[in-house]
Amino acid sequence: MEKARIGKHSTVVLFPCPYQGHITPMLQLGSALHSKGFSITVVHTQFNSPNPSSHPEFNFQSLPDGLSQEVISSGSLLDIISELNVTCKAPFQECLEQMVKARNVPNDDDKVIWVIYDELMHFAEAAANHLGLPTILLRTISAATFVSRSAILQLEAQGLIPFQESISEEAVPNLPSLRFKDLPISMHGVSEKFLNLMKEACHSRKPSAVVWNTIECLEQSLLAQLQKQSKVPIFPIGPIHKFAPAASCSSLLPEDTCCISWLNKQPDKSVVYASFGSVASIDAKEFTEMAWGLANSRHRFLWVVRPGFILGSEWTEPLPKGVKEIVGERCCIVKWAPQREVLGHAAVGVFLTHCGWNSALESISEGVPMICRPYFGDQKVTARYIAHVWGLGLQLENKLDREEVARAVRRIMEDEQGEQIRARAEDMKGKIELCVKKGGLSYNSMDNLVQFMSF
Repeated sequence: MEKARIGKHSTVVLFPCPYQGHITPMLQLGSALHSKGFSITVVHTQFNSPNPSSHPEFNFQSLPDGLSQEVISSGSLLDIISELNVTCKAPFQECLEQMVKARNVPNDDDKVIWVIYDELMHFAEAAANHLGLPTILLRTISAATFVSRSAILQLEAQGLIPFQESISEEAVPNLPSLRFKDLPISMHGVSEKFLNLMKEACHSRKPSAVVWNTIECLEQSLLAQLQKQSKVPIFPIGPIHKFAPAASCSSLLPEDTCCISWLNKQPDKSVVYASFGSVASIDAKEFTEMAWGLANSRHRFLWVVRPGFILGSEWTEPLPKGVKEIVGERCCIVKWAPQREVLGHAAVGVFLTHCGWNSALESISEGVPMICRPYFGDQKVTARYIAHVWGLGLQLENKLDREEVARAVRRIMEDEQGEQIRARAEDMKGKIELCVKKGGLSYNSMDNLVQFMSF
């Protein structure tokens, strides 16, 4: 895209939620805006702070987040995010005040700074509003997940949340694509703290606009519905990673690029890529079943086993010896991988995934079909849509079983059903390529966002 003529609103402050799935799209948005002439400052928590060397074109400023060691060691996303929304407001407001003063220009209008904040960091909006700074809310979820979150609040008001197990398979009222069991419930259940966070995320105060990391060709009807309900413009600019340099990296974990050398030696579309994100974890029994399932599929596989992924283990200690003997050189196991590069590699034929939204978008963008194994939250919504609405993959729903894993791999890689899924995935890849090209829906939405911010 050509650089727009940036006016007096040329500085953008980004405040990401400090988890990989939120940091990544926020910094990718920053890269896209920087390429259009904006100056980018990333204000971040000390907890899970991004690596400034990954984006030398940005300014980074660490914020004292006030998180107690007790909350951090609990590993509870809900508790950590809830506490950050209390402890970060005052220091963030002070940070913004200092930035405004540092501009040191005579015209008050020239002191305006745009603040783009993650939907879960709602304190940032209040801090910016206190200083009269315009704000933009970034939603790092799908439109489907947002609608399902709103449904949770409506169902809770009707006394239907938490729901009884007997209705788990029933369709959610007004959301026929989802069952009750697919709702993005927290892994900690439906506590008051969870409901309050959902209310804050769904009912933002008065941002100037909402940026969405999703694609109109994928969620057109839902986005149209949400735009009708919104009092401010919505800019669906996904997949955001398509507007950011491929070389830019915001990974909180070091990437092992040796897997690319291994992929280079494999035939086209022959490899199962398995990765379950930066937060999800499984027990040793589930890990064993998954290992045998991948081995028994008789297909090559690249498996990301993050340290801490297996509860009670440092790394791959529970891997059965028999698996190693069977798979030999047709498997590669790493602690973390350069996922965009992996999914874009010709050797990858299917993605076994937890269905985090970033992972789903990256896979859809590359035309790689998915085997979905969601764990909590929005992953369940995404998995349901991938497998049953968009037809871009299969979902593993039952207790993890080696035969089910092996069967799903073979169905995608070998069977007629898999051929149809692969064809739909390739077709969607083509649609997304058109969306991000000049004149495409996402391209135009990005252009419109830049113009909106350049008044």
